[in-house]
Amino acid sequence: MLEEVLFFLKPSRGGVFVDCTIGEGGHARAILESGPEDTLLVGIDRDREILRVAERTLEPFAERIHLVHSNFSNVKEVLESLKLEGAAGVLFDLGVSLYHLSKPERGFSFRHEGPLDMRLDGEDETTAAHLVNNLKEAELKRILYEYGEERWAPRIARHIVRAREKGAIETTGQLAEIVRRAIPAKYRPRRIDPATRSFQALRIAVNGELDVLPGAIRDAIEILEPGGRACFISFHSLEDREVKRGLRSLERGCAGSLESTASTRRQGAERIINILTPKPLSPSPEERVANPVSRSAKLRAAEKL
Repeated sequence: MLEEVLFFLKPSRGGVFVDCTIGEGGHARAILESGPEDTLLVGIDRDREILRVAERTLEPFAERIHLVHSNFSNVKEVLESLKLEGAAGVLFDLGVSLYHLSKPERGFSFRHEGPLDMRLDGEDETTAAHLVNNLKEAELKRILYEYGEERWAPRIARHIVRAREKGAIETTGQLAEIVRRAIPAKYRPRRIDPATRSFQALRIAVNGELDVLPGAIRDAIEILEPGGRACFISFHSLEDREVKRGLRSLERGCAGSLESTASTRRQGAERIINILTPKPLSPSPEERVANPVSRSAKLRAAEKL
């Protein structure tokens, strides 16, 4: 959704733009190419390996970029450390990238045999293998149901526990096969691999992705200058729901707590943002054909008042 991101962020205005999930640097490069020569870009990512890829992508703009190894939940601290007072635009492209999915050794994909890792930051201690082999059945069921919206979570958790009694589950292939066998054949989804939701759930749990998102949304809006804009691209309903709730809360003037929206609205608090996308945007039909993995993407945008 590159064209949509550029439309909302309007990098032609210049200023400081923060790509909170820079990945391989595709969005970041387009922002720099579209802005005046004094445009600065701060790129944040949890993955040191992919930051090196972004550095190569952005080599023509080396004097105008700051690449930082950190979690997007630290966006305020990152700008403070760089002595930057505010941003004209902020971008979140949530989830994993094709780069991660294409690397068997990272353990994100059930399509490739690899170690059951799934860490976005290789310096973190907890891996998917640790969760699968050590969590109690009830906790596994909760993760699969809450983070994967997997209706067969109880059966899958039970099958995982039984399988690990015979030996540790160490590879993506092992886990994927356990999940597939756990779902009755006539109920297995046809459009996606039966293991898709379980792998999503474990990845979210390993990286704590949803835990830090509400705070990151508030901080991203806080660092924006008046008139600054933020874009959020999500790829599944859980992410989109958090973005939607966070933005609506801020639109109603509730900066401190998502739970206090109603009371804040009664007090007549001023709005903090204007939501630019009443409903999330989806990729164009042309992009879905050219870039099939974009089909589940949703984009929401807001402007700081």
